[in-house]
Amino acid sequence: MRDYPGGRIDLRSDTVTQPVPAMRKAMASAVVGDDVLGDDPTVIELQNRIANMLGKDAALFVPSGTMSNAIAIKSHTKPGDEIIAHKKSHIYNYEGGGYASLAGCSISLVEGDNGLMSPDSVKKAIRKVEGSHGHYPNGSLVCVENSSMYGGAVYPQQVLDDICDIAHNDSCKVHLDGARIFNALTVSNVSLIRMVEKFDTISICLSKGLGTPIGSVLVGDHETIKEAHRWRKTFGGGMRQVGILAAAGLYALDNNILRISEDHERAIFLAKKINKLNKFSINLDFTETNIIFVKCDYGSKNIKDRLFDAGIDVSVIDEDVIRLVIHLHITDEDVQNIITAFDNTQ
Repeated sequence: MRDYPGGRIDLRSDTVTQPVPAMRKAMASAVVGDDVLGDDPTVIELQNRIANMLGKDAALFVPSGTMSNAIAIKSHTKPGDEIIAHKKSHIYNYEGGGYASLAGCSISLVEGDNGLMSPDSVKKAIRKVEGSHGHYPNGSLVCVENSSMYGGAVYPQQVLDDICDIAHNDSCKVHLDGARIFNALTVSNVSLIRMVEKFDTISICLSKGLGTPIGSVLVGDHETIKEAHRWRKTFGGGMRQVGILAAAGLYALDNNILRISEDHERAIFLAKKINKLNKFSINLDFTETNIIFVKCDYGSKNIKDRLFDAGIDVSVIDEDVIRLVIHLHITDEDVQNIITAFDNTQ
């Protein structure tokens, strides 16, 4: 599948995808209303469908994953609280410090390979004001990311369960940043309802692996989503005839979940080929989904520039690592051209 303008191969993110013709048709014919007033039927259908898919009470359509996470944090905490998250998480690194500026929270950062936290590390990171003589903030929310944006690794279900149990036993809510939850689901041996069973809220991005142009959905119980609706308005996320966008989400749920496995197959094939080349290395054990982290002996900026000259766009992670993200516009022919381009950089 290409359906993509221009001749470049864009691996910077799966957010670069554009609506395919059938998705555009669904958007053009969407029945709409005023979503701020709660009467856009296509938005309502999308929210109800995703809530049912996850086995939760309710859902709220918002413009972005960043806003979805920010609303979740604001709904679960009060100013002065502390959230717990991985030091490589999207919430900490790529959301403009919203946990601090919008929710007034501090953050306790957890280490862990490939963006994954261990239950024990989460337990140690939770600080409570009680018993600290007022020294500590109150740890009230644990934020988990599955799959991890830092490498695309996926949590085993038992680890997710243990983290949730530890958090709940210490009076913390648990939020799942599931921006790429369908990527995680594709390589997990559990159902979607089972995966998120113990989470209080879940954020799902529609514009990454699912290929829509915009939008995320926050899912949880009735009370939390009612509170989230208030914060969506406060943060400027109330939209009007947004069923045009919700229709893209419904199309993606019908057509783009099962095909995610194709992205994974291409990513794993590509990772194995690049890993065999001199001066490049990839941790194949954690290359499970559509994200590839490539360590470059020549330096990441140098490799990025040389790939750019070959018509390939990638992201720099640090001085010796680049990131490649496979998505629905990347074809088998593209993969072969990427391998050739990497080989030509040596």
